[in-house]
Amino acid sequence: MTVVIAPGTPLALDLLGPLDAPLLANALAMAAPCGPTLRRHTATHHTLQLTCRPGERPADRPGLAGRLADLLTDPAAADGRPGWWSGVLAALPQQPLPGREEHPAGAAAGLPASARQREVLLDAMAARPGPQLHLGQLHLRWYGPLDRQRFDEAWQSVTDREAVLRAAFAPGPGRGGSGPVVTVHERVEIQVRHDPYEPEGTAGPTGGAAAWTAVLRSEREQAFDPSRPGPLRIRRVAGEPGAHGPDARIVLTYHQALLDAPSVQQLLRSFLRAYAADGRPAGGERRPALPDHLRWLAARDPGPAREFWDRAAPPAGARTLPAVPVAGRRPGSGEGGSGYGRAVERLNPTEVVRLRGWAASCGVAESTVLHAAWALQLHRAASHASASAAPLTVAFGVTVSGRGIALEGAERLPGPLCNPLPLSVEVDPAAPLTRLLTGLRDGALGLAAHEWYSAGQIREEAGRSGEAPQTESLITFDRVPARFGAGGAVDPLDEELAGADVRVGPPEAVEAYTGLPFALTARHDRAGGLVLTADSDRARLADADAARILAQTGLLLRELPEADLRRTTVADALTLLDGLPVPGAVALPHAAATRLVTLRPAVYPGAGTVLLVPPPDAPADCYAAVARAHRGLQALVTLEAPADAAACLAALRPVLAAAQPLLLGCFSGGGAVAYEVAERIGAHGWRAPLVSIGGTADGSPASAQDLSRALWAATRHES
Repeated sequence: MTVVIAPGTPLALDLLGPLDAPLLANALAMAAPCGPTLRRHTATHHTLQLTCRPGERPADRPGLAGRLADLLTDPAAADGRPGWWSGVLAALPQQPLPGREEHPAGAAAGLPASARQREVLLDAMAARPGPQLHLGQLHLRWYGPLDRQRFDEAWQSVTDREAVLRAAFAPGPGRGGSGPVVTVHERVEIQVRHDPYEPEGTAGPTGGAAAWTAVLRSEREQAFDPSRPGPLRIRRVAGEPGAHGPDARIVLTYHQALLDAPSVQQLLRSFLRAYAADGRPAGGERRPALPDHLRWLAARDPGPAREFWDRAAPPAGARTLPAVPVAGRRPGSGEGGSGYGRAVERLNPTEVVRLRGWAASCGVAESTVLHAAWALQLHRAASHASASAAPLTVAFGVTVSGRGIALEGAERLPGPLCNPLPLSVEVDPAAPLTRLLTGLRDGALGLAAHEWYSAGQIREEAGRSGEAPQTESLITFDRVPARFGAGGAVDPLDEELAGADVRVGPPEAVEAYTGLPFALTARHDRAGGLVLTADSDRARLADADAARILAQTGLLLRELPEADLRRTTVADALTLLDGLPVPGAVALPHAAATRLVTLRPAVYPGAGTVLLVPPPDAPADCYAAVARAHRGLQALVTLEAPADAAACLAALRPVLAAAQPLLLGCFSGGGAVAYEVAERIGAHGWRAPLVSIGGTADGSPASAQDLSRALWAATRHES
């Protein structure tokens, strides 16, 4: 028997070949599926439907279909006890299958997701277990009485007005899908979680400062479902009763596929204004809205941006991490072992005033001086590794707002407009420091003219999809004030809230994990200081090394304003770091990353790809006979075993980015991994590929033919 799995709702497994009743009954008993229904088409074609219980989705039973397919295609799984299975099969309903749900009900026609959105979804799709990528947070304190119904109604009024809060991703049209599209639902009930106050020391999750940190962490560990509307979660935790009523803490957790930090700041203000107005709607539908931005992007001529990035993209060999690879250090050897570390450095207000004045005398902004400090550290680490002080090109990512585009009202548009773009510059120790500063300033101004073009598009145009990363660090200079109306100005919103006897504290941001080894965010605090926050991937950098990098960045920002710009060279600036240890890092892991192995190319471009997932403990060449036996038009590719779902998805990234038709196949035993891959693809906005399972990895021609027949059946099913 061979099996073709069609992911979706309901799950459907096409059973091809003579029905082996003991095998089917034993598989059903071992896999414990929910709601099985069997339909007979012919003596050699049956469909097994698995219907979830009310309120349950296929994703709530991960791997179910894959495990069942592995059992059905493995003859050794048959129990062999005569007669016991007849009652099991007789109990299965025999009925036609209902139509399959592929698009959420109540959603408007979709618009193609932007390149940046697809990259965020691909990052999340291929991420390994651990902290969720691209989830940011904003949290604040609430002082005074809080009317729960009014609170919820205010958020609902914002949701009714903001298309982005009713948006979700769905597969695009076409045989292989055209990649995700963004759909906007007409009506979405926003979910707000309310937690009661629990004194510190109790067993509950909300008591004390440490417990609040745990609340923030737990929210960041909960994944969003991109196929369901609502990229924003709201959670209120009641605080200790005070003299002016109980205070509370509020955390907003958002997904960067649909929102960015400035957007959430804006949505928060809209909510507060609606609350002050007794929860009444704050006007009609916002325009421009997310769909307007997507239409604007779709209408862009990419030619000028491509011409610019042909010149400005970081060249191969650019230095990308301010640390020296340490021999023998392995991934995950950082302090804490895994996950992300965090470090904080602060320049006081006096140091900030001096930095700002010195930057202005150079004709640059504070952010440019931060970029220069980073470029100096990149050159220093590279020079230490090569024992040479020659000029070197360095590259790092910088976050642009995306709101300087020629779309009227873009500065007020909530959506995923912030965009990380690569910035490269040559660092020549013999050159004047002013040349480095002006080069970075001009480079930043140049890329701002094309801030809608994504980093993935730049890599694709440069033909570097499978090479070393263009950047390994990201610098964000957040110019959103920590408190609207800071600096002595009266914020009208404060007066509106005062009418409800409410006061709110300044919102505090928690940056999203990017998947890069190092991400640095700079923002001014209410006192006028400059806070530098670093998030580092412990698989590449130990916490001590990451803290060292951040401390040396702070040192440069404090000491560079003492430099005489008429005489100071880059080499002089580098002497500020003399005597300080050079941070170490794990060597680049990209060379060891799992990649697709082509067994046979496609007959013509666009014919599609078949990924043959290796079962556990299968020999490396287990699919060589399948490549000879199968005569399909698609490219046949596989991976080096063993390969889990994350490795498969990382290797498939170019295929998914290009929205090519995709089919997953495997010998018995690989079905669980293959179906997990299909589920994760379908959960992130792409059309979930069919999964074909047949034969065993025994090297026999019969097994190769069995899998080939399953692949042909899936191809016919898809067409």
